Amino acid sequence: MLKKFLLNSLSSFVGAWIAILLSGIVVVLTVIGLAGSVAIKSGSDSEQLKKGSILKISLDGAIEETEAPQDPNLMELMQGGLSMPQTLDVITEAIREAAENKNIEAIYLSCGAPMASPATLNAIRHELEAFKKSGKKIYAYGDSFTTGSYFVASLADRIYINPYGEMAVQGLGSMTPYMKGLFDKLGVKFQVVKVGTFKSAVEPYILEDMSAPARAQLDTLFGGMWDYITAKVGDSRKAKGLTAEKFNTLVTEMMFVQPASYYVKQGLVDSLLWNREIDEKLASLIGKDKKKLNIIGPMTLIGQTPWTDAYSSKNQIAVLYACGDIEDGASTGINYETLVPVIQKLAEDDNVKGLVLRVNSPGGSVFGSAQIGEALDYFKKQGKPFTVSMGDYAASGGYWISATADKIFADPLTVTGSIGIFGLIPDISGTLEKIGVNPQFVATNPTAQFPQLTRPMTEQQYAAMQKLIEEGYDRFVDRVAKGRHMTVDQVKRIAEGRVWGAQTARRIGLVDSLAYLQDAVEFTALKAGVREKYDVAAYPQTEPNFWSVLYQSGAVGQATMDPQTRFNAAAARYLQSLMKQNRIQARMPEMRFYWL
Repeated sequence: MLKKFLLNSLSSFVGAWIAILLSGIVVVLTVIGLAGSVAIKSGSDSEQLKKGSILKISLDGAIEETEAPQDPNLMELMQGGLSMPQTLDVITEAIREAAENKNIEAIYLSCGAPMASPATLNAIRHELEAFKKSGKKIYAYGDSFTTGSYFVASLADRIYINPYGEMAVQGLGSMTPYMKGLFDKLGVKFQVVKVGTFKSAVEPYILEDMSAPARAQLDTLFGGMWDYITAKVGDSRKAKGLTAEKFNTLVTEMMFVQPASYYVKQGLVDSLLWNREIDEKLASLIGKDKKKLNIIGPMTLIGQTPWTDAYSSKNQIAVLYACGDIEDGASTGINYETLVPVIQKLAEDDNVKGLVLRVNSPGGSVFGSAQIGEALDYFKKQGKPFTVSMGDYAASGGYWISATADKIFADPLTVTGSIGIFGLIPDISGTLEKIGVNPQFVATNPTAQFPQLTRPMTEQQYAAMQKLIEEGYDRFVDRVAKGRHMTVDQVKRIAEGRVWGAQTARRIGLVDSLAYLQDAVEFTALKAGVREKYDVAAYPQTEPNFWSVLYQSGAVGQATMDPQTRFNAAAARYLQSLMKQNRIQARMPEMRFYWL
């Protein structure tokens, strides 16, 4: 109640001026949008696909799983612009179309600092590998490269870097802030009930340092992923004398402090090139005059194929996206209240012959996970095949909803597992004491005001919560055992909240195949008996809102936030998310990859 009171008070206090501010912004942007539309119509011709075109893939900025309705980012608005992230589904489908389309001569990778997890970039790399089998070329250029962009660009036929550019390739890792010291100063304690030695998502709230089990699982996870990345880079650049071992040594020896000529000498790139020269170089590589060079983006090319919008097809394979945190009642991420009706509709639609659940989630609410899981069980009872394709993460609650699929496909760099449950209940009684607040309670029963932020749990309450968590864990384990055709004891040996890399997860039985979304679609179509003739439709269907239209119209430009502003925005979103979480969670540890 106190949390709601504080939030409601805050929202009442600032609500009026935010409404006024947003109203002004909407009016201004509407005018800008109209002016932009006129400018677009009256200005230069828009992108057009024609013979001898080059597809440009930008490896810079955010790359999301799929398109979602865009809400205004107030921080970006105040910085003077709006930006819309690229999406993995559009990029990969454009690459597939480019391989078959006779008008596409080559692909150009414009490299920078992509904000995407390893599995997302590996999915792009996989499609580029398939593209090369068509005999067409891939060229890459960057003023600078990060680990992520170089991982993808390393397979290019030619790699160019600015003469003053850098290779900011520093390995793979993550950072998790442990905040017990801060909470001690604030007088906040966290009461934890959990099952699983490795269920370390609660550690940042209750410990000052990472525990040995938590560090061990991350060392193993990152080590396996890095071995995969270095092997791929080495395979692609071996003709230039760059092996996986040499690449790893160069990273360890801080190659990012070297001049650009050093990267050519070591076989990391092929030659130096100024940014202004890239168009002329691309034109010469495909035998064209610079003035006739035609470069198009993925959205232009994907207009040639109806890959994900065949909603009227009678032989339909549905791809259902489950992306983000599983949060009850949330407007973003995975909300069972909106996802379950979609699953039920697909189950009862005779035109839908099979379902691929695309999971990219670290988990979240146990209740929400259970509702989605039951709906997927209902889909299977209709006699239709149900498969899972895992993206960056499919862990904890993300694995809960995946466990009963007919077959589970995972990207080789997917993070999965984390079979465990925890409860996290803050106790701010110390904070109130510091500021002179003494809450008084009157109730008919001891449980009338439980859980309560303003006082700690009693032993009886703690025991009841622990029992609830253990029962939830048992249900989780039973679900995995039935779905994966394992015994309960077999599951418990690989559970305990531990996260696994996909390659290990396949070996221990948590996934079936290291493959990609398109592989899952083709398998589902085959199992449904429509392999020779089927169409794909993506769900949930989303309608563009005002902000999405503004983004797509090009009427507003992109804003580049400085690191401190980006950090402040991320911190605000993190704290807001923490306050909204269900008290019982099936969530993997916080893991934000650093590609530096």
